[in-house]
Amino acid sequence: MKFVDEAIIKVQAGNGGPGCSSFRREKYIPRGGPDGGDGGRGGSVWLVADENINTLADFQTKRRFRAGHGVGGAGKDRTGAGGEDVEVLVPCGTRVIADETGELMGDLTGHTEKLIVAVGGEGGKGNTRFKTSTNRAPRQSTPGTSGETRDLRLELTVLADVGLLGMPNAGKSTLIRSVSAARPKVADYPFTTLYPNLGVVAVESHRSFVMADIPGLIEGAADGAGLGIRFLKHLSRTRLLLHLIDVAPLDDETDPVAEARKIVAELERFSPELVNRERWIILNKVDLLGEAEVEALRVRVVAELDWQGPLYLISALAGKGTRRLAGDIMTRLEAMKE
Repeated sequence: MKFVDEAIIKVQAGNGGPGCSSFRREKYIPRGGPDGGDGGRGGSVWLVADENINTLADFQTKRRFRAGHGVGGAGKDRTGAGGEDVEVLVPCGTRVIADETGELMGDLTGHTEKLIVAVGGEGGKGNTRFKTSTNRAPRQSTPGTSGETRDLRLELTVLADVGLLGMPNAGKSTLIRSVSAARPKVADYPFTTLYPNLGVVAVESHRSFVMADIPGLIEGAADGAGLGIRFLKHLSRTRLLLHLIDVAPLDDETDPVAEARKIVAELERFSPELVNRERWIILNKVDLLGEAEVEALRVRVVAELDWQGPLYLISALAGKGTRRLAGDIMTRLEAMKE
């Protein structure tokens, strides 16, 4: 199924049913009095998070959701039936924004979590409600109120513990294939990944985490260049970032350190909070260089980037160093939870 992470929908709650104006008519009871019942409440529209859904693609074909109207009241003090609520299933990680005002209405992250987005109208009052000691035969009743109508913008942000970032062809998709059962497309040209991929990395029994691979970034991504601006937001929920650096780029003139600086610059421009997220540097494709060359590059990365955090040397394709990396990530994530 095509990955879609944004959608615009219209939701309309049901109107409340009108109240009834009625009088009791029975043999031998000449003054029965008012007995008009209230109208039923209109149905509401709810959004419900479902972990079995991972895209907003369904909203490309169905964009309008309407709850049922309340039924009008009736004689003999009978209240009208309430309108049926509508529950709309969305993926976990969906942010709900009022399209007209830009207000964040809610953020659905947990399975079965619910959010009411359009409240049904109140049922009208029957004439029984207006009976008093001085007005024993009221003939007035009220109509039901209208249900809410809203245009909503849904934004899906994938839920993952670890996010991969780096330039195109840095080896992000290869890494997620190496450590999980996910099978994203891998090829020797840029922008092979066109949408985020999630993989569950099982370190051992009952110890696992979720890794997200997003499309590669390029310089200017924060301003809309390439695919980065659309998918940078998917890193916002991650707890740990893995910054992959290609030590053996296809273009001999490409400098790995300069490419790393570009990624950091785009993170700073997109989100100051994201650039301060815990980040590890991963030097990938070390199997393509000699040990001396790899060590020289490692020293240069540490010196020129003033790097004091974790740094790993791996080959995602050959699986070199990936098991240790996954184990250390799992340990760090467990420590974060504590």
